[in-house]
Amino acid sequence: MSLNDPIADMLTRVRNAGQAGHRRVDMPVSKLKMEIARILAENHFIHEYKMLDDGHHGVLRLYLKYTDEGRPVIRVLERASRPGLRRYVGADNVPRVLSGMGIAILSTSRGVMTDRDARAARIGGELLATVY
Repeated sequence: MSLNDPIADMLTRVRNAGQAGHRRVDMPVSKLKMEIARILAENHFIHEYKMLDDGHHGVLRLYLKYTDEGRPVIRVLERASRPGLRRYVGADNVPRVLSGMGIAILSTSRGVMTDRDARAARIGGELLATVY
């Protein structure tokens, strides 16, 4: 299956699994998806992630996190830049999401990082997604 935007597919799978109340979600693996999963885990939006070997390309499995009331921790997960309209931000224009309560995920020359890390390193890049 060929996808035009595998990152949007990943974010949609996570959103749908959270709304359906699933404990985990599987998707095809890539290095960029692994980095996004790492950032989500480091910022406590998901429990953990694993790469599983399926004999072909591999599967990325995310274990979702829920509040005590049963609502997903990830309330909003939006794709900012897309193949038809890339969105780049400079070091001075890295957005704050909900005054720091959420995160923006950027792809920079130093790898994939959060908005806080990009501001601290004084670098900009492509704004991939926002999470809160």
